[in-house]
Amino acid sequence: MAEADWKHEPAPAWQMPHIGEHPIEGYRYTSREFYEREFEHMWTKVWLLLGRENEIPNPGDWQREEVGPESIIMVRQKDGGIKAFYNVCQHRGNRLVFAEKGTVKRFVCQYHSWAFTLDGELNFAQDSEDFPQGNPCGKVRLVEIPCDTFAGFIWVNMDPQAAPLKEYLGPIWDDWNMYPISSMKRYLAQTVHVPCNWKVIQDNFNESYHLRSVHPQASVTIEEGYKETQFDMCEEGHGRMIMHAGYPAKSLEGNKMREPLMALMQEWELDPEAFQGRERDIRPALQKQKRKLGPQRGYEYFNDLRDEQLTDFYHYNIFPNFSVSVTADGFHFLRSRPHPTDPEQCIFDNWYYATAPEGVTSPVGTPAGLVGRDEEVPHEIINHGDKSIGLGMDQDLSITTGQQLGFRSRGFRGVYLSGQEARIRRYHEVIDEYLQGIRPHGQLHTRPAPVKPIS
Repeated sequence: MAEADWKHEPAPAWQMPHIGEHPIEGYRYTSREFYEREFEHMWTKVWLLLGRENEIPNPGDWQREEVGPESIIMVRQKDGGIKAFYNVCQHRGNRLVFAEKGTVKRFVCQYHSWAFTLDGELNFAQDSEDFPQGNPCGKVRLVEIPCDTFAGFIWVNMDPQAAPLKEYLGPIWDDWNMYPISSMKRYLAQTVHVPCNWKVIQDNFNESYHLRSVHPQASVTIEEGYKETQFDMCEEGHGRMIMHAGYPAKSLEGNKMREPLMALMQEWELDPEAFQGRERDIRPALQKQKRKLGPQRGYEYFNDLRDEQLTDFYHYNIFPNFSVSVTADGFHFLRSRPHPTDPEQCIFDNWYYATAPEGVTSPVGTPAGLVGRDEEVPHEIINHGDKSIGLGMDQDLSITTGQQLGFRSRGFRGVYLSGQEARIRRYHEVIDEYLQGIRPHGQLHTRPAPVKPIS
C-alpha cells in the first residue's frame, strides 16, 4: 500500500485471542485472600506505567509512586539513564522518602543516616566499624527493579526476569509511536481515593456498553453504537476500542448538531449551517480540514496519523491497570491502583496530557474544564465525592460504589455479559493466567481455570 493510501484506511484489527466462558464472581472484588494472591502473582510480574521522564530531568531528580503496599523510587542517574528501587532502607526497613518527588545527591535514611548513592550503593553507615559482619558500605545496596521508558513515561516491573517492555506492550508500541505523546504536557492531575476494588474501574473502561446510560452527553460527538466500534484484543492481554467521533450519534434525537461539536467545526473553519441535514458528512470534512490546516497550526504530526485518528477516540486498556483515550491532540490518563491493605478501596488517577505546539495560545480543554496553556497544574489528592473531577469521570465513578456493594451480595451469581463486553471476560482470564503461573513465563495456549477463594 502506498504511503499516502494507508492514511485513508482504518486501523488493521489486532489478533483476536480465544475467549472462554470465564465466570466473574463477586469475591474477585471483595476477598482479601484473592487480593493478596493477585498482588503476589500478578502485580509483581507486569510492567506498570508509573512516572514521567520530564518530571525528573536532571541527575539526582527522583519521583515516588505507590503500588499497593509497595513504594517505588525512580531516579535520574549521572549518565542520564533512570533506575528504579524499592523505597526501603536496607538497615532496618525505614522508608527513604515520603514526598512525591525531589532532588538529592544521596538518599539518606532519617532513622540512622545510612546514605545510598543514586545508583543504589550504600556509601555511608554511621559507626561502620561496629558491624560484626564487616563494614556494610560497598556490600549493601538498595534493591533495584527493572525499569524502562516509552512514550515519555517511566515503566517498572517488579519481576527480575521481566521480558522487555516492547515485547510486553505488543501492538501498542507501534500505535503510540504515531503520536507525540512524549512531548505532551500535563494539564490535569487528580488522584482520587474511591471506595471500590480497582478492577471495578478497569472493567468499566473495558467496554462502551454503558455510554448511553451513564454518558448521554457523549452522543453529541461520539458514535456510541457497538456496531460502529472496533473492539480489539491481543495475546499480550491489552485491549483497544476505536470509536467514531466528529458527528452526532445515531441515537441522538434528531441526529442534530449541538455544542461542543459546532464549536469544534468552527475551530477548523467549517460552517455548521452548511451541514444541516447531512450531519454524517461532518466527520470526513473535519478530517480533511485537520489534515489541511493542522501542520500550519503547529500540528505537523498530523501528517503521520490516519484520517480516523484525526477525529476518533482510540481507547486503550493496558493490562493490568492503565486505560487511556488518545485523540489527535490529547492523552486522557486513567489509572487505578490497589489500596495498600483494603481490597474494597482503590486509588484512581485522572490526568490529562495535551500537545503544546509553538504559537498556539488557546486554552486546553481537559475532561475537567479549560486550562491555560502556560498554567501550572497542581496535583490534587482528594476523596471520591469531595469535588467534581469532570462530568464524564463523575459519571463513571458514580456507579462504582453501588457496584462494589452489589459484589458483596450472596444474591449476585456472576456477570452476564454481552458480546461488546467480551474484553472484560478476557481481562479476567489474563488475571487468572498470572495467578496460575501461565503468565508471564508459562505456556499462553493453556486456558486458565477460574481462581476460587480459599474456603
